[in-house]
Amino acid sequence: MLSLRRIAVVAALCGTVALALAPGAAADSIRDNQQWVLGMMDVRAAWQQTEGAGVTVAVIDSGVNPYVSDLTGSVITGPDLSGVSTRPSNPNWGVHGTWMASLIAGHGHDGGGSGVIGIAPQSKIMSIRVIPDRTDPHYGAYTREQETAIQHSLAHGIDDAVRYGAKVISMSIGYSAPSGIVRQALLNANAHGVVVIASAGNSGGPSDAGGDGVAPDSFPADYAGVISVGAVDDTRAVAGFSSDNLSVQLAAPGVSVPAQGRDGQYWWVSGTSPACALVAGVAALVKARYPGLAPNLVISALITTTTGRPAKGYDNEEGFGIVDAAAALAKAGQLAGDQPAGTSIPLAFRFGGGPPAVPAAPVRPRGPGQLILFALLALTSLVLIGAAGTRLAVLRRSPR
Repeated sequence: MLSLRRIAVVAALCGTVALALAPGAAADSIRDNQQWVLGMMDVRAAWQQTEGAGVTVAVIDSGVNPYVSDLTGSVITGPDLSGVSTRPSNPNWGVHGTWMASLIAGHGHDGGGSGVIGIAPQSKIMSIRVIPDRTDPHYGAYTREQETAIQHSLAHGIDDAVRYGAKVISMSIGYSAPSGIVRQALLNANAHGVVVIASAGNSGGPSDAGGDGVAPDSFPADYAGVISVGAVDDTRAVAGFSSDNLSVQLAAPGVSVPAQGRDGQYWWVSGTSPACALVAGVAALVKARYPGLAPNLVISALITTTTGRPAKGYDNEEGFGIVDAAAALAKAGQLAGDQPAGTSIPLAFRFGGGPPAVPAAPVRPRGPGQLILFALLALTSLVLIGAAGTRLAVLRRSPR
């Protein structure tokens, strides 16, 4: 029986993401068409501080082609946990994942002036494949896998990202039910200082709304500690497909965003998937500039510096507003400065401060000589006390 949850996973990755090939688009015109995205997120100002060097972003997706022009030299190929045997040379392998990677770490080509420029162009991508694209020749076999196997693959992918040194995880995928093992993997990622971003989902249409009028929850976006991202267009209006529910924390461009595909061509990509990837790029900038900043403080820097903030401060369509890269970096700097130099608790710590907190003894330990002297003094005292007692008794018996 086909799992309904599996259908939700595939739909969030492929089925509801609107795509259109840019016919005959030249690489330099693609850069021109990116300007609204970079401008809305104030990325160029952020690049005055960092372009993401030293940070690896794990793209947990359908795989990334490392040989496309705008990603050459920037991709580390990690494990394939999808459970299907499609080879990377297949033209239907890594379609979605390559788009997402280009939005995060694309560096262009021909000197960097042509093609897609990612939000963190000096960062690295770690490709971890957990799901095939819908056009994958083994897609049918994938949909018949057990739900537990799917969730284990995702958890394994998250653990691998942490193990191999990623500082940001980008997941433009969605499941309609939570999993304990995935939750545990996310807790482990958080404990290792990894920032996790996920797409809110593309179920924002009226037909997908639940009884309360909002879109169904999507995981991993709805897990605690994960930044859930919705999509807006070039006018800053919330995209009609963008899921609106209380998991949404931030918004970013997600309608007709230029990206490079695994075929080397340029595509306009729409969905909360590209919005997620763009925010992952901003998180990479923050971690590059302030590598020790804890995930909760990175989240704080992102959500407290947004533009286009809703009238009441928050709503379930765009969360706290649209990400501003430069402002987030400035806030991260303040938060990094507020942190104490040492925040970890030593293993030897006990209540009251432990052994290091016990003051030194006010006197030196007594040696054998001192003990003998004290014994003689005590004996002398006893003799004197006895003599005084005898004299008192005699006095009491004398007549008045």
